[in-house]
Amino acid sequence: MKPVQPRQAASVILLRHGDDVALEVLLARRNPASRFMGGAWVFPGGALEPGDGTLRAAAVREVAEEAGLQLADPGALVPFSRWITPAPLPIRFDTHFFLAVAPAGQEPRIDGAEMVDWGWFSPAAALAGHRDGALDLVFPTIKHLEQLLPFAGARELLAWARGRAIVPVEPELRGEGEHARLVLPGEPG
Repeated sequence: MKPVQPRQAASVILLRHGDDVALEVLLARRNPASRFMGGAWVFPGGALEPGDGTLRAAAVREVAEEAGLQLADPGALVPFSRWITPAPLPIRFDTHFFLAVAPAGQEPRIDGAEMVDWGWFSPAAALAGHRDGALDLVFPTIKHLEQLLPFAGARELLAWARGRAIVPVEPELRGEGEHARLVLPGEPG
């Protein structure tokens, strides 16, 4: 059987920090009834739609739809990573992840249909919540949060990310059924 062609998608890792607050990211919880990643806490994002034109425009639209935040300038989004869903899966995305500082003076608002909750989390707190069973995180979200751990603030992270080459990440599916798991190329197992 021929692999499903991945749909182009964009996601935004929204950042905030203050004088007394370490780096935090916005995570939104998908409706548990959703067919794709139901109940998972994710970065706002979704598939490129015909009217979007560009991945950056899709990213801005998705942040508005899923988090109620208005990003003023798609050009200000900083490319961070690109993940392509493994070929054996029936639903596939070629997702470009961008970084952006959350707009000042705006609070997230979820629609209650596609997204049912939201929160600001330090990367370490989100990962701890996942380990404790409080947050359902999917593999790409976990791996992105792990990448963010060394950064104290948004400025430092954005400076590091600007201008760096983005190499597509193509996790591999190992095993079958309930024992199936994703691994990054080069990881053991």
